[in-house]
Amino acid sequence: ASTTDAEARVMKLADGGFRPAYNMQIVSAPKGQVIVAVDIDTTGSDRGLARPALEQLDAAGTRPSDYLVDGGFTKNQDIEWAHESGVKLWCPPAHSKHGTDPYAPRRDDKPGVADWRQRMVSDPGKALYKQRSQAECPNAWARRMGLAQLSVRGKAKARAMLLWFALAHNMLRAFALRRAVIAATT
Repeated sequence: ASTTDAEARVMKLADGGFRPAYNMQIVSAPKGQVIVAVDIDTTGSDRGLARPALEQLDAAGTRPSDYLVDGGFTKNQDIEWAHESGVKLWCPPAHSKHGTDPYAPRRDDKPGVADWRQRMVSDPGKALYKQRSQAECPNAWARRMGLAQLSVRGKAKARAMLLWFALAHNMLRAFALRRAVIAATT
């Protein structure tokens, strides 16, 4: 527990240190780089957070047919759940410490995971997953705009800061997209 923020969790950070932190999730559309959902939690890992993000999008009335996620989100249960829900999850498989081929079918693979492995090893699958880099831009902007270290305490205030960032980011993207449309029509 943290003495400065009781709701934060002490996590290992990118610099190798351990400090109180929140895990902030940003879901964005690759085309346009508009943020469509945000979430904040106190887990130290992204593993298993794809399903809650998809459920949040579904509750807001959006159900993507394809969902590009970072490799750290890969969890077979989420991939299977998404497959049963009609959503294709696109994320690279985790590399085994045993050196086995992560794309090779496994005996215990259920239909969704088997389909995911085939899609991810295919050339069209690799080409589609390259679009993931476009969806990463809002995360880079978040770090650039100061969300790497928060000046507030408490999960509700940290979430408010993330929402403010999303609002400001989307306004800037709207202005840029509008300029691009105007430039294309003139």
